[in-house]
Amino acid sequence: MSAPSDSDSGDSRLVAGFWLGVLGVTSFAITLPATRLATGSAADPQLDPGFLTAGRAALAGLLSVGFLLVTRSSWPKRAHWPALGLAIAGNVIAYPLLLAWALRSVTATHAAVITALAPLATAVVAARVLGQRARPAFWACAAVGSALVILFSWIRAGDQGGFGFAFADLLLVVAVVAASVGYVYGAKITPELGAERVICWVCAAALPLSLPAALWMWPTDASVIRPISWAAFVYVGSVSMWAGFFAWYRGLAWGGALRVSQTQLLQPFLTMLFAWPLLGEQLDAVSIGFALAVVATVFASRRLSKPQ
Repeated sequence: MSAPSDSDSGDSRLVAGFWLGVLGVTSFAITLPATRLATGSAADPQLDPGFLTAGRAALAGLLSVGFLLVTRSSWPKRAHWPALGLAIAGNVIAYPLLLAWALRSVTATHAAVITALAPLATAVVAARVLGQRARPAFWACAAVGSALVILFSWIRAGDQGGFGFAFADLLLVVAVVAASVGYVYGAKITPELGAERVICWVCAAALPLSLPAALWMWPTDASVIRPISWAAFVYVGSVSMWAGFFAWYRGLAWGGALRVSQTQLLQPFLTMLFAWPLLGEQLDAVSIGFALAVVATVFASRRLSKPQ
């Protein structure tokens, strides 16, 4: 039996990168309903958005320090710190904080509609920052997928009496841009540091800021916070902010940030699916139909286009 060729090995890595991206997106899809559970609504507040942002970063930072010590990881080089800084700003500070604020006012389903623009934002940032190029078929698939998401949002909004671009929507749009920048700059240094070490250094480097802030903003009467809100806090700190990035950054590095970023098209529909049991938000036939259509564009983008 002949040994696998370099081409077979490369193709296997591309496929593995894609599915790692899907795994990362699935873990991130729970972030919106979990954040909503953690913060509560304006009428029934639970954890403060500021505390949630600092606390989840602190939890992830402590886990990261443990990982880095156990694996005896070396310090990043000076050239790595600008990218790490942008990943901290985008993924540790801006995205969680803006998302938590917005979810005090809107449902997870509503937020999923706005954040569905993340694949397009990430692809544009990747093309700009990483210099990745793709054939027109790739952009066509990305455009079709994004258009389906936008069309779905308008149909769903019409069923609910209209789509108002409120302040919470602006927060969500800025959050999407911030997250996309963080994703791409994290992916940029993943080949040198490794996927696991990138997110660990991002969270560990933020610890001198996040831990004191979390302790300072700790709820004055933590006993009134519901257990489900604390459980959601643990999830966003240990999975959304930490473990999910192990799969996500590795997927971006192996499969290519430009292509793997399109798996984010699945995220709004997965979010709606998880919001059903967690928040009681119903999943209807229209949602399922559009989810299937978007899945088709994601697979088409893999098969019809490859980075040049």
